[in-house]
Amino acid sequence: MYYPKIKDIVFAAQRLKDIIVETPLMFNQNVSTEHQAYVYLKREDLQLVRSYKIRGAYNKMSQLNTANLSKGVVCASAGNHAQGVAYSCKYLQVKGTIYMPSTTPKQKIQQVKMFGGDFVNVILEGDTFDDAKKAAINYCNHNQSTFIHPFDDEKIIEGQGTIALEILKQREQEIDFLFLPVGGGGLAAGVSAIFKKLSPQTKIIGVEPAGAPSMSFAIQQNKNQELETIDKFIDGAAVKKVGDLNFNICKHTLDDIICVPEGKVCETILKLYNKDAIVVEPAGALTLAALDFYQDKIKDKNVVCLVSGSNNDITRTEEIKERALLYAGLKHYFVVKFPQRAGALKQFVVDVLGPTDDITHFEYTKKNSRATGHAVVGVEIQNAHDLKELIDRMKRYNFFQQYLNDTPHLLSILV
Repeated sequence: MYYPKIKDIVFAAQRLKDIIVETPLMFNQNVSTEHQAYVYLKREDLQLVRSYKIRGAYNKMSQLNTANLSKGVVCASAGNHAQGVAYSCKYLQVKGTIYMPSTTPKQKIQQVKMFGGDFVNVILEGDTFDDAKKAAINYCNHNQSTFIHPFDDEKIIEGQGTIALEILKQREQEIDFLFLPVGGGGLAAGVSAIFKKLSPQTKIIGVEPAGAPSMSFAIQQNKNQELETIDKFIDGAAVKKVGDLNFNICKHTLDDIICVPEGKVCETILKLYNKDAIVVEPAGALTLAALDFYQDKIKDKNVVCLVSGSNNDITRTEEIKERALLYAGLKHYFVVKFPQRAGALKQFVVDVLGPTDDITHFEYTKKNSRATGHAVVGVEIQNAHDLKELIDRMKRYNFFQQYLNDTPHLLSILV
């Protein structure tokens, strides 16, 4: 069974020496104060392609022979791996075909084209990484090209594992907890394997999106199985099935796995930007979002959180804010019944809404043949505890019809 060797990761680091930047391990005062711990961020969001993925991509491609390189390379990626492959294609002057889900943020697609230039061709296929992967492998089979897997490959794992060597070199004291994002598992496998050998006292915590818990599901089943459905919002870590190599490593090296709700990740993205001017993508915020769930254990401890990437699309900002407010219990949607008479809306605003409540969404069409008309109303409140009183006032004045936050299939139409 494959397990990364220290010497192979050292060789990978030498190979990458002139390709990547050694990203800083930075103490963060705001996060440390909030969690009463000593929290350091490994800033892979400051990497050349704004994520760690270039490490594995270049380590793999640079070891292909001339015959394989002449037939081109192919990859499937939700964005960051694609950028690493694109950069490597241009650097090595190799033709690359890159499959990406059609749901990939435009910013990531544009970055891939920018890094790869004339050496890459981007093809959008399917709704998920898994759809894009199937198309990419089919292309490889027909064209005898080399598939550069985003995570389930020994050379990819060893490339990502070079992050562990940097952290251990940069640390100023022993690391009590290391939080690693988990998507397909290549990063978690490479880094955790090295830490288990060189820093065995460190507790290694994997962090997955709650909507795509592929590693935790596999470990629970003791078998690497595919999830039927996933939430694709955290696109950099949303896969239905982790790599087989990575599963076999991580089930022995991860001390725990936390599944973080997407809304909590959105809260963390906004907090990092507002407090520290750090821009991260959803997958890049996973490890910091997990700290709340480990609060009691990390108090007064030395903690490292790996910030995996910053390839965020600004057009997603409103959705991120919306999800954060919903998670915090500050945004609520209702079906409200309005008497079809003059002054009904004024009564709702004056008698039902609290002094700090704000209407953020309103859809209503008057129907003259009915005694009441229904409106979909979104209300932002200042304190989550204000919700009960808001609903009580709606019922008291006979406006309440239905609360939509508890009906995900209806809420998804609005959010």
